Amino acid sequence: MSEGKFPPWYTHIKEKHGSIIEALENLGEAVRQAGPLPEKTVQLIQLAAAAANRSEGAVHSHVRRALQAGATPDEIYHAILLLTSTIGFPTVSAALSWAYEGIEQKKA
Repeated sequence: MSEGKFPPWYTHIKEKHGSIIEALENLGEAVRQAGPLPEKTVQLIQLAAAAANRSEGAVHSHVRRALQAGATPDEIYHAILLLTSTIGFPTVSAALSWAYEGIEQKKA
Protein backbone atom coordinates (compact mmCIF):
# COMPACT_ATOMS: atom_id res chain seq x y z
CA MET A 1 0.00 0.00 0.00
CA SER A 2 1.55 3.19 -1.02
CA GLU A 3 -1.31 5.63 -0.79
CA GLY A 4 -2.27 7.83 2.13
CA LYS A 5 -4.35 6.61 5.03
CA PHE A 6 -4.33 2.95 6.00
CA PRO A 7 -7.25 1.09 7.58
CA PRO A 8 -6.83 0.69 11.37
CA TRP A 9 -6.52 -3.10 11.13
CA TYR A 10 -3.67 -2.74 8.61
CA THR A 11 -1.81 -0.28 10.81
CA HIS A 12 -2.22 -2.64 13.78
CA ILE A 13 -0.90 -5.65 11.85
CA LYS A 14 1.98 -3.58 10.44
CA GLU A 15 2.96 -2.48 13.96
CA LYS A 16 2.84 -6.04 15.32
CA HIS A 17 4.31 -7.84 12.30
CA GLY A 18 6.26 -5.17 10.44
CA SER A 19 8.75 -7.50 8.76
CA ILE A 20 5.97 -9.62 7.27
CA ILE A 21 4.05 -6.61 5.94
CA GLU A 22 7.27 -5.12 4.58
CA ALA A 23 8.02 -8.38 2.74
CA LEU A 24 4.49 -8.45 1.29
CA GLU A 25 4.77 -4.82 0.16
CA ASN A 26 8.16 -5.52 -1.42
CA LEU A 27 6.77 -8.56 -3.23
CA GLY A 28 3.85 -6.54 -4.56
CA GLU A 29 6.18 -3.81 -5.82
CA ALA A 30 8.55 -6.34 -7.42
CA VAL A 31 5.70 -8.06 -9.27
CA ARG A 32 4.31 -4.74 -10.53
CA GLN A 33 7.75 -3.65 -11.76
CA ALA A 34 8.56 -7.01 -13.40
CA GLY A 35 6.26 -6.59 -16.38
CA PRO A 36 5.19 -4.19 -19.09
CA LEU A 37 1.66 -3.40 -17.88
CA PRO A 38 0.92 0.22 -17.00
CA GLU A 39 -0.15 0.91 -13.41
CA LYS A 40 -3.78 1.59 -14.35
CA THR A 41 -4.06 -1.82 -16.03
CA VAL A 42 -2.35 -3.50 -13.08
CA GLN A 43 -4.85 -1.98 -10.65
CA LEU A 44 -7.85 -2.92 -12.81
CA ILE A 45 -6.62 -6.53 -12.97
CA GLN A 46 -6.07 -6.62 -9.22
CA LEU A 47 -9.51 -5.07 -8.73
CA ALA A 48 -11.06 -7.85 -10.81
CA ALA A 49 -9.21 -10.47 -8.75
CA ALA A 50 -10.45 -8.85 -5.53
CA ALA A 51 -14.01 -8.88 -6.85
CA ALA A 52 -13.74 -12.54 -7.85
CA ASN A 53 -12.42 -13.30 -4.35
CA ARG A 54 -15.35 -11.44 -2.80
CA SER A 55 -12.90 -9.33 -0.82
CA GLU A 56 -14.66 -6.08 0.04
CA GLY A 57 -11.58 -4.50 1.59
CA ALA A 58 -9.40 -5.34 -1.40
CA VAL A 59 -12.05 -3.99 -3.80
CA HIS A 60 -12.08 -0.71 -1.87
CA SER A 61 -8.28 -0.60 -1.89
CA HIS A 62 -7.93 -1.30 -5.61
CA VAL A 63 -10.68 1.16 -6.52
CA ARG A 64 -8.65 3.85 -4.72
CA ARG A 65 -5.46 2.73 -6.40
CA ALA A 66 -7.08 2.49 -9.85
CA LEU A 67 -8.44 6.01 -9.51
CA GLN A 68 -5.01 7.25 -8.44
CA ALA A 69 -3.51 5.51 -11.48
CA GLY A 70 -5.90 7.38 -13.78
CA ALA A 71 -8.78 4.94 -14.21
CA THR A 72 -12.22 6.44 -14.67
CA PRO A 73 -15.27 5.23 -12.77
CA ASP A 74 -16.58 3.77 -16.05
CA GLU A 75 -13.36 1.76 -16.49
CA ILE A 76 -13.64 0.48 -12.93
CA TYR A 77 -17.25 -0.58 -13.38
CA HIS A 78 -16.43 -2.21 -16.73
CA ALA A 79 -13.53 -4.20 -15.22
CA ILE A 80 -15.98 -5.65 -12.69
CA LEU A 81 -18.85 -6.16 -15.15
CA LEU A 82 -16.55 -8.20 -17.40
CA LEU A 83 -16.58 -10.88 -14.69
CA THR A 84 -20.33 -11.52 -14.91
CA SER A 85 -20.14 -14.70 -16.99
CA THR A 86 -17.23 -15.99 -14.91
CA ILE A 87 -18.23 -15.31 -11.29
CA GLY A 88 -21.97 -14.64 -11.61
CA PHE A 89 -24.08 -11.55 -11.27
CA PRO A 90 -24.66 -11.67 -7.48
CA THR A 91 -20.91 -11.47 -6.84
CA VAL A 92 -20.49 -8.81 -9.53
CA SER A 93 -23.34 -6.82 -8.01
CA ALA A 94 -21.71 -6.90 -4.58
CA ALA A 95 -18.38 -5.79 -6.05
CA LEU A 96 -20.09 -2.99 -7.97
CA SER A 97 -21.65 -1.74 -4.75
CA TRP A 98 -18.23 -1.73 -3.04
CA ALA A 99 -16.69 0.06 -6.02
CA TYR A 100 -19.51 2.61 -5.96
CA GLU A 101 -18.80 3.32 -2.28
CA GLY A 102 -15.12 3.90 -3.04
CA ILE A 103 -15.81 6.12 -6.01
CA GLU A 104 -18.31 8.21 -4.06
CA GLN A 105 -15.85 8.57 -1.16
CA LYS A 106 -13.23 9.85 -3.58
CA LYS A 107 -15.69 12.49 -4.85
CA ALA A 108 -16.40 13.75 -1.31
